[in-house]
Amino acid sequence: MNKLIENYESKDVINQPLFIKGVLKGATDKGAPYLTITLQDKSGSIHAKLWNVTNAQEDIAVVGKVVFISGDIIEYNNQLQLRIRNISELDQKSVSMDDFIIKSNVSISKLKNEINEAISSIENQNYKNMILKVYEMVGEDFYQYPAAARIHHSFLGGLAVHVSSMIKLGNLICNLYPQLNRDLLISGILAHDIGKMIEFNGPITTEYTLEGKLIGHISIMQGYLMQIAKELNIEDSEESILLRHMVLSHHGKLEYGSPILPMIQEAEVLYLIDNMDARLNTLETALKQVKPGSFTPRLFSLENRAFYKPND
Repeated sequence: MNKLIENYESKDVINQPLFIKGVLKGATDKGAPYLTITLQDKSGSIHAKLWNVTNAQEDIAVVGKVVFISGDIIEYNNQLQLRIRNISELDQKSVSMDDFIIKSNVSISKLKNEINEAISSIENQNYKNMILKVYEMVGEDFYQYPAAARIHHSFLGGLAVHVSSMIKLGNLICNLYPQLNRDLLISGILAHDIGKMIEFNGPITTEYTLEGKLIGHISIMQGYLMQIAKELNIEDSEESILLRHMVLSHHGKLEYGSPILPMIQEAEVLYLIDNMDARLNTLETALKQVKPGSFTPRLFSLENRAFYKPND
């Protein structure tokens, strides 16, 4: 029986199939080639190093394939790492991908109900019609895509989980601050990251498409909203302009990729709750991988800080 990644311990010897989520090429100071490989099963992922990589091994280490890995688990910077001794091909037809894909712990039916309830609760007809068009366009695929390639909610169904969590936060904040336009905030939450379904090439390997690299999910979604507004003959309405502003400004800062800063209070709240949910999911994942009483590795997306995991 293969050991799940979440149960790996230092000094374990590994001989089992694992899914290749990511591959980065590197070279030592002396010029020796190596690979940094992100390996995954249904329980989680682990970074691995393949030193002195040969051309044959490099040909085998392809993103999206399940391969047979032999190696040792070591502890490096308070985090477990796999030192690969050998990597070999497997017949992909013999592989059950259910054993290697990290999925949402929330059922699709529950997520669908939460999303549909949120759409139904929008009272402003222009916002509601635009969002209905968006979700007709994306269909069932929405419940498969991750919210990011690697940093937060990077699992099957992660996008829907992210949006669902943000809806809950949005409702709580609107109850506390009644000056907010709830219809606009909820519509912005529902629309803000849909462009990622074009930015990424699929829900499993999750690499960036050419359009994703050159245009990005924010501009992609603003374009779709403009197209939808024209189809509905409301492109000049305030609702169309405000919803597009929500999408364009939801990263909150120019250096974070927003082409414009939030200039309405709902856009500011969208940025804050998007950032909060993403950061807490990043921390949840990182803290699961370290023992109580120790620190995580430095987390690039959290200002390169290491976080302590209390013993309690």
